[in-house]
Amino acid sequence: MGLFKKNPFGHILFVKKWLIRILGALSHGRFRGFNQLQIEGSKIIKDLPETNVLFVSNHQTYFADVVAMFHVFNASLSGREDTIKNVGYLWNPKLNVYYVAAKETMRSGILPKILAYVGSISIERTWRSKGENINRQVKMSDITAIKTALDDGWVITFPQGTTTPFKPIRKGTAHIIKQYKPIVVPIVIDGFRRSFDKKGLRVKKKNVFQSFEIKEPLKIDYENESIDDIVEKLEYAIEQHPSFLKVIPLKDIEENEALNKKRHQWFDEY
Repeated sequence: MGLFKKNPFGHILFVKKWLIRILGALSHGRFRGFNQLQIEGSKIIKDLPETNVLFVSNHQTYFADVVAMFHVFNASLSGREDTIKNVGYLWNPKLNVYYVAAKETMRSGILPKILAYVGSISIERTWRSKGENINRQVKMSDITAIKTALDDGWVITFPQGTTTPFKPIRKGTAHIIKQYKPIVVPIVIDGFRRSFDKKGLRVKKKNVFQSFEIKEPLKIDYENESIDDIVEKLEYAIEQHPSFLKVIPLKDIEENEALNKKRHQWFDEY
């Protein structure tokens, strides 16, 4: 790798590699120290192709969710299964991992700007800006940026577009899936909302049960399934379909740690 080689977004890979190493070392204890991240299904990561993979996940904090994914992905690629033991896996991190984030969030301070350099595809939200509801058209440059990232590697997206649980899936994600036909890998996380503040930068509580489940890629008929069909499939895959509220009330998911530990067992039985 040349010292000044860049990715399609103009980021110098040498700089990006060192940022991932440093930020990874600083954040490792948040998932294997203050708290112990329980991982399932990481063996799926090793069998994925190098490009055109879209990870879809529920969302609990602005940044901790993505940081955890960088840890789990790189640990798995280095031969670890369902563990992020020994942060040495970040010495040669995967550099073509990107994540979709709101442009205003990634411009909100020095640290977000650094995190943006690590791999953010910063887009303008069409439904909300500066804390207010809006309604504006999707920018084609944002869609093109996501396509560029998929062509170069892996993309992480949070299709609800918010950290509030059980909000509807945004149809834009389904349009991207139908148009670009990526391999779609669902991820379900939990415990991050209790562990960290909303931004995911400050540890709010220690010894919290954190879970991180990677599921098998979705089977999608890109030609024949409708946008609504894909949206519903995503809702079930990341466990954000309204029917899951019938299993455990939302207040228990957010507030009762004991019930939350049993949540995954109940979902499996359901």
